[in-house]
Amino acid sequence: MELKKKRILVTTTSFGKADTGLRSSLEAAVGEVIYNPFGRPLSASELIPLITDIDGFIAGIDEIDARVIHAAAGLKVISRYGTGIDRIDIDAATRKGIVVTNTPGANSVAVAELAIGFMLSLARNLCRANQETHQGEWPRYSGISFREKTVGLVGLGFIGREVAKRMKSFGCRLLAVDPVVEPEIAEKLDVELTSLGDLLSRSHFVSLHLPVTAATTGLINREALAQMKPGAFLINTARGELIDETALSEALTSGHLGGAALDVYSKEPPGKDNCLLQLPQVVLTPHMASRTDDAMNQMGRIAMQDCLSVLRGERPRYAVNPEAYGDEKP
Repeated sequence: MELKKKRILVTTTSFGKADTGLRSSLEAAVGEVIYNPFGRPLSASELIPLITDIDGFIAGIDEIDARVIHAAAGLKVISRYGTGIDRIDIDAATRKGIVVTNTPGANSVAVAELAIGFMLSLARNLCRANQETHQGEWPRYSGISFREKTVGLVGLGFIGREVAKRMKSFGCRLLAVDPVVEPEIAEKLDVELTSLGDLLSRSHFVSLHLPVTAATTGLINREALAQMKPGAFLINTARGELIDETALSEALTSGHLGGAALDVYSKEPPGKDNCLLQLPQVVLTPHMASRTDDAMNQMGRIAMQDCLSVLRGERPRYAVNPEAYGDEKP
């Protein structure tokens, strides 16, 4: 395909922020690049008028449902800037021959670093101590050491493994639950594979690193939270849909859990009525785990390269739905 005739929509707001050369490279390669006019993830109704005459789409965490796919008359590729594809209707894209790609591993270190930062903040009451000291107070918080504590990783994919590598240097014991990870990988990381119930009951810190699927939605519910060790901490840098937020609020308010740290929510941004926003023992950030210079550059390069590859008629590196080509079975 003649790239200079192609129009690309870029909705992820951090594309090219750390390396402006990404934007100039993309703009030089194609006929026109349209950027997100709202500065935030887009709903389906906001995407539909933007997508109608687009050939390639570098997407953030927008709502790309069947209505959007149907409206995208000439779309050939949705190149997801990031890993999660739960907000893309893959089946609808596949039926229409639209290739969906993502950027596996590109943001793993960045997300792992924030998860560990959350653990440190919770263990030493950093956010509350900072706020109160700014207010002229002189709080005397006591923290807990990582040494000989147990960290449970719910998911041992790219990000979970990066967390494991780093937490081992703190002298922690590491548990993980992941039905598809080879035992040899866990053994190499010195991680004990176990069941979810066992992990929850033994861990001082539980960190979530799972995609959202029918099986994982609401995984951390009232029953799961009750299984957690009293005073334990819950960390979520994966997807908000993994947690029953009302049940989490109850577990925190009752004192069963010592605290939680969340970068993701069931609704983003969370409404002011979200019960977790009122709890001082909860550390909250605005879905920023992957927003480091290194991660943004890697995600941007991979997303751009795969988008352009498809438009040139080539196979991308990371096709999520290769069956969209019609020569491979789902």
